[in-house]
Amino acid sequence: MVQKKLKKGDMVVVRAGRDKGKSGEILAMLPARERAVVRGVNMVKRHQKPDAKNHKGGIVSRESSIHLSNLGALDKKSGKPSRVGFRRNADGKKERVLRRSGETF
Repeated sequence: MVQKKLKKGDMVVVRAGRDKGKSGEILAMLPARERAVVRGVNMVKRHQKPDAKNHKGGIVSRESSIHLSNLGALDKKSGKPSRVGFRRNADGKKERVLRRSGETF
């Protein structure tokens, strides 16, 4: 299993695929499949039946998962995707670091 470098709530940029260049927040992580669901990215149409919980039927747009290799953490300084690394802070705790700018996030 790959080391988990991105987390739910992180802002990411799509690096490859039909949504290349789009950015959004990670809504859900699927670590067993190495995928994530990102707000506004990889939208698919789903034909949904109405149910008893007031959900109308019809064609609904929703986010589908995207592979983690196609995502990069958003570097707020440059607005570009960055790789993620790890380092120890002064307290000896492990923290995530953006490789592009060296900032923690």
